[in-house]
Amino acid sequence: MKVIIVDDEKLALRKIEKLLGDQEGLNTEIELVGAFQDPVEALEAVQRETPDIDLAFLDIEMPEMNGFELAERLLALYPQLQVVFVTAYHSFAVKAFEVDALDYLLKPVHPSRLSVTLKRAAAGLAVPASSGRDNPAGTMLCCLRSLHYVDTSCQRQYFSWKTLKAPELFAYLIHHRDRTVGKQTLIDLLWPDYDFKRATAQLHTAVYQIRKMIRSCALDITVKYQDEAYRLLWGNTTLDVEEWEKSLQAAPPVTRDTLELHVNILDQYAGDYLEEHWYSWSDYEQERLRLLWLQHAKQVAEYRAELGHYPEAIGLYQTMMEKFPYMEAGYYGLIRIYALLHNTAEVRRIYQLLTDELAKEYGTAPSEVLREWYRQWELENPLTMHMQ
Repeated sequence: MKVIIVDDEKLALRKIEKLLGDQEGLNTEIELVGAFQDPVEALEAVQRETPDIDLAFLDIEMPEMNGFELAERLLALYPQLQVVFVTAYHSFAVKAFEVDALDYLLKPVHPSRLSVTLKRAAAGLAVPASSGRDNPAGTMLCCLRSLHYVDTSCQRQYFSWKTLKAPELFAYLIHHRDRTVGKQTLIDLLWPDYDFKRATAQLHTAVYQIRKMIRSCALDITVKYQDEAYRLLWGNTTLDVEEWEKSLQAAPPVTRDTLELHVNILDQYAGDYLEEHWYSWSDYEQERLRLLWLQHAKQVAEYRAELGHYPEAIGLYQTMMEKFPYMEAGYYGLIRIYALLHNTAEVRRIYQLLTDELAKEYGTAPSEVLREWYRQWELENPLTMHMQ
C-alpha cells in the first residue's frame, strides 16, 4: 500500500511517518512514497513523477492550499485514492465527507486508532470499488418507474437507504447529470426549513450515504465536489433513460422487418420517469418522456393494425388510454379497429368514455376530426339497426 503524507507541521509529519513505520499485524506492506510539508510541492511531485498512490494522509489547515482542495486535485489524478484527513478540529469531520474521505484522525494521532484506519484502507484495496469499470457489461442505473439498478448478472436490485432525502438527492444529481449543482440549490430544494448549519450537515450526511451506496453496489459513478457544487462523473455505468432514448432516436421507420426492434424498444420503457417517487421537480422530464413513448406507441399500433394484428394493436391502444386518459390517440385508434371488426357496441362505449372524461376534466368535447368521423360512422351504423 503506497502512501503519501502532507502536513505543514514538521513534527506532525514525522509523527505519522514514525507511526506508519511502527505498525504491525497488517496483511499489507506499507510503502511511504512521499512526505511533504508544502501541499503545492506534494501535488507537483505526484504530477511530475506520477507514482502509484493508494492512501493519502492530509492535514486540513495548510497555507496556500488546504487539505480539502488538495484532496480534490489528488482524486482527479487518482480516482481510487483513499484519503484520510488529520486535524485538530472536530468541526472539519463532516466536511471531510464532501471529498469522500476514508477516515479522519484527530491530533495527536493514537497508534491504535491509526491501525483501524490502515485496516480499513487495506480492505478497500482488497475489493476495488470500481469493479464495474473492469467489467465490459457494467451496471445500469434505472430511473424508469423507480430508482434502482441492474447488476452485471442482469438482475434488478434495489437500494437500501437510511433516510428519505439521500435517494432524492441521488435522483436529483442523476436528473442534472450533465452539469454541476450548487450546494445552496440542493439545500433550498431538500431542506428549505432548516437553518444553514443544520441543512449543511444533512446535505453532507446524504452525500456520504450516496457515496457508500455507490461503492457497495459497484456503480462506476463518482460524486465530484468542487467550488461549492456537486456533479456526478460517469464511468462504465449506463442509465436506462438515456439508453432508451438513444434506441428510439436511432430506430429506423416501422416496417415488417423492423417491427420486432420497435416492440423491444417499447418493452424497454418499464414505466414513467421516477413515477413511484413523486418528485415534483421531475414532472417536466417525466411528461417529455411519456410523450415520446406515446408517439412511438402510436406508430407501432397503427402499423400493427395495418397488418391485421388486431389483438396486439388493441393492447397498445388500451395502454395508451390508461396512461393518457385525456388524450384522444388511444381512444381514436381503438374505435377504428372495433369499427373494422364491426363491434359497434365497443365503438359507442369507447367514444362515450372519451366524451365523459373530457367533459369531466376539461369541460370540452372530442376534436372536430373525431366527432366528424363518429357522425359518419353513426350514419352507417344507426342504433336501431344495431339493436335489430
